[in-house]
Amino acid sequence: MNTDNQKAQMRKGILEYCILLILSREDAYTSQIIAQLKKAEMIVVEGTLYPILTRQKNQGLLCYRWEESSQGPPRKYYSITDEGREYLGQLNILWQELVAQIDKLSSNSII
Repeated sequence: MNTDNQKAQMRKGILEYCILLILSREDAYTSQIIAQLKKAEMIVVEGTLYPILTRQKNQGLLCYRWEESSQGPPRKYYSITDEGREYLGQLNILWQELVAQIDKLSSNSII
């Protein structure tokens, strides 16, 4: 059975969390965020990323600034807000709870 679809759905569900994790370390522009996700083997295209960044900005979790680039047009750098850091802290707790719950289930199953 092919699990590619399930894998893609799981990634979609945690992508917002992953973006906040990346931006909690340093400000970044879209191509840098995509590169970090690819490095973690979470392949994402710009068309998927932009709506999430816009939604997170509208929720007050992110802000952005424009910076001149020596290699082309100005770049939009995203950064996490204080509200975004607080929300990320809550997501970290929820993630740890979810992992623990899945671990309990998988340790009791026969594969």
